[in-house]
Amino acid sequence: MNVKCPNCATVFRVDPAKVPVHGVRARCSVCAAVFPVKRDEAATPAPAAPQPSVSRPTPPPAPPVAAQAPAPSAPPVMPAAPVVPPTPRPQPAAASMAPPAIPGARPPQPRPGATPLPTPAPMAPPRPAAGGRSVNPFLSQDPSQKARRLARALVSDMVVYHPAKRRDALKAGTIKESFKEEISKSWEEYVEQVGKDLAESTPYFKEALNEILGDGKPIF
Repeated sequence: MNVKCPNCATVFRVDPAKVPVHGVRARCSVCAAVFPVKRDEAATPAPAAPQPSVSRPTPPPAPPVAAQAPAPSAPPVMPAAPVVPPTPRPQPAAASMAPPAIPGARPPQPRPGATPLPTPAPMAPPRPAAGGRSVNPFLSQDPSQKARRLARALVSDMVVYHPAKRRDALKAGTIKESFKEEISKSWEEYVEQVGKDLAESTPYFKEALNEILGDGKPIF
């Protein structure tokens, strides 16, 4: 409510709830005049009527949560056993695959008109050379031709094993003296293989010395 000072006409705003029923004396803060203040009944607010209590509806209980079933556990993984490759079966030999012989059975006969296979002739043993020694088997068919080949082979070995010695001896003209020992050993082996008669009656060994060791010159 509004209260006006009767001395200086200053208006003050006063809460009617703080003014007693029989009134109160107040001092003006402007002119310090003292004047009575009574409560305005019209301005006093009426007590508030009690509000009826409204009960809130109780919410229905929440439905129980169904327990989740545990996830099925994966089956245990068993360790894989090592793969063992199959052992290869041994193949039977060609001889074992032939059918067994039947007692009393006749051997297979050639068909009429078929050409019979030639029967290989047995090889004749080599004839012994002079002095009781056996001659090389490859000389039994053509002694002269084989003696020439043997002579050339023996002289070629001297060139293969002593290339530098042969080169130096050809330049110095001492091939016969430088290879005297090798020529003697090769001649002995030549006579032993072809026989003394054939070795001395043919010029195969001398020809091989001149052609191969002497580089085509008539040195021996």
